[in-house]
Amino acid sequence: VTMSTFFTTNRHGYSVRFSPFNPDQFVVASSQFYGLAGGGTLYFLELGPDGNSIVEKRTHHWTDGLFDVTWSESNQEIVVSGSGDGSVQLWNTSLSANNGPPQMVYREHKKEIYSVDWSKVPYEQLFISASWDSTVKIWDPIRNHSLSTYIGHTQLVYNAVFASHIPNTFASVSGDGMLKIWDILCYDLPIASIKAHEGEVLTVDWCKHDSNVLATGASDGLIRIWDLRNFGIPIAELKGNEFAVRKVQFSPHNLSVLASVGYDFTTRIWDFKKTNEAIETIKHHSEFTYGLDWNRRRPNQLADCGWDSLVHVFKPDCLADKI
Repeated sequence: VTMSTFFTTNRHGYSVRFSPFNPDQFVVASSQFYGLAGGGTLYFLELGPDGNSIVEKRTHHWTDGLFDVTWSESNQEIVVSGSGDGSVQLWNTSLSANNGPPQMVYREHKKEIYSVDWSKVPYEQLFISASWDSTVKIWDPIRNHSLSTYIGHTQLVYNAVFASHIPNTFASVSGDGMLKIWDILCYDLPIASIKAHEGEVLTVDWCKHDSNVLATGASDGLIRIWDLRNFGIPIAELKGNEFAVRKVQFSPHNLSVLASVGYDFTTRIWDFKKTNEAIETIKHHSEFTYGLDWNRRRPNQLADCGWDSLVHVFKPDCLADKI
């Protein structure tokens, strides 16, 4: 694997996201002391002209660990981060100097925020936060207070993600083992719910080419593929991770390809239509691998990050022949 690497000194990487607008730009959310104490840093990074180097463009600091970050889908200068103190921060790089404070801080969650996501539907200017207080909240970035709160999980919520192509819809997963599908206009009950894993479910993602298909990853080391049209049992179960799966993400360029990272220090590439085993296993981290993102603007390019302070940008060998 040919890759570029950046070192987040004295910070442990939790999340990495490519810009939806510029294929060379990406942001990393990180924490001091493995997220247990200390502050957090956002690193705004850019691939150099040679494609092999990574340049730090700016950093922004927060008083608690930063566990996730997401780009605005309408403004290339804006990102939103989620923190261990239960707050959400909106950063606007066009209005803030390097190391400057966030433009907005949203404080409603009672415990750590473990995931944030911006709606992919063009006219929905919304983002979502998932918290260890067992709730999910939807926000309009220009309002100080959330639009709605979704209560249904009985344990901490690890991840909530908007559907790629279905308006007003998101999925959430939790330590209670459940996968829930929600209509944002129906606050009281999810529109679908299933016991997805025996263990804690840490991650969920929607297929980018089939709006009925999702993937979940859990503390049992399994990745399961679900189809909303036949929601009772998974349509595929992917095996090989030795420990918990921290994040799964479908490729934006291939219906059945997805990547995962986890607590066995690996990044794995899967094609659930072909085999239930990884088509490639990449081991270039020496600690828990936490963050993962495909580059929407550059086919088959991935970034990952982890507790070893390394951020890698690379193209998996198994996808080298795909355009």
